[in-house]
Amino acid sequence: MARFVLVHGAFSGAWVWERVADELRSAGHTVEAFDLPGSGDDQTPPEGVTLDAYANRICDALAESDEPAILVGHSMGGVAITQAAGRSPKRISLLVYVAAFMPQHGQSLLDLTHTPEGQDDQVQANLVVEGDPPMATLPVAAARDVLYASCTDEQAAWAGARMRPQAVAPFATPVLIDDARSYALPRAYVICNQDRAIPPALQRRMISETPCAEVIELDTDHSAWLSATDEVVTALGRLAEVPAVSNVD
Repeated sequence: MARFVLVHGAFSGAWVWERVADELRSAGHTVEAFDLPGSGDDQTPPEGVTLDAYANRICDALAESDEPAILVGHSMGGVAITQAAGRSPKRISLLVYVAAFMPQHGQSLLDLTHTPEGQDDQVQANLVVEGDPPMATLPVAAARDVLYASCTDEQAAWAGARMRPQAVAPFATPVLIDDARSYALPRAYVICNQDRAIPPALQRRMISETPCAEVIELDTDHSAWLSATDEVVTALGRLAEVPAVSNVD
């Protein structure tokens, strides 16, 4: 059995992983999910919502156990887990990106959306950005089409009601990998072939630039944790069998 640490994406919180976490625990795994700063029920003010704060929160969670974790990121959570992996490589056995941004050193989320393969990103196309520091919202009507297209109306309404504004700063901040040992960590990717938030072409580009030990494809939307819960649980269970590397000292 494995230890999973699950990291959510933008506009959301730990709640996105509730169903996945329940099924993984029923299978005997240990699962931790939490709100990133400024997300879910966390009350960090907008000026405190940074990529650095995200990485610190993840590293704190990893440090709660001596057992190395399978660190899973969804969407923007992929940027956060990449930054955290650069700081705590010894506490991670595998990085898993579920329809997630997988940046290289020096890349930001926005850098990836500005690539040719990222031009069809419908999240960026529908964002409303206001305030100082800037906060982004995704209108519920747009979210239904962009994030929850494969979900039932009931599922989409449940998730849409829980969405929160998202600080823009983590989108624009480049990942800086502080520990070269993180490059030795195995990675896996779950592609969502109907994704309108991170186009499948961009997902494949990132995989080509950062090779993964395993790639699994699901025929669903960006929010696979909701639209294809059982398939995500099956994929994570399979990935728990990916051998850990032995050269991370």
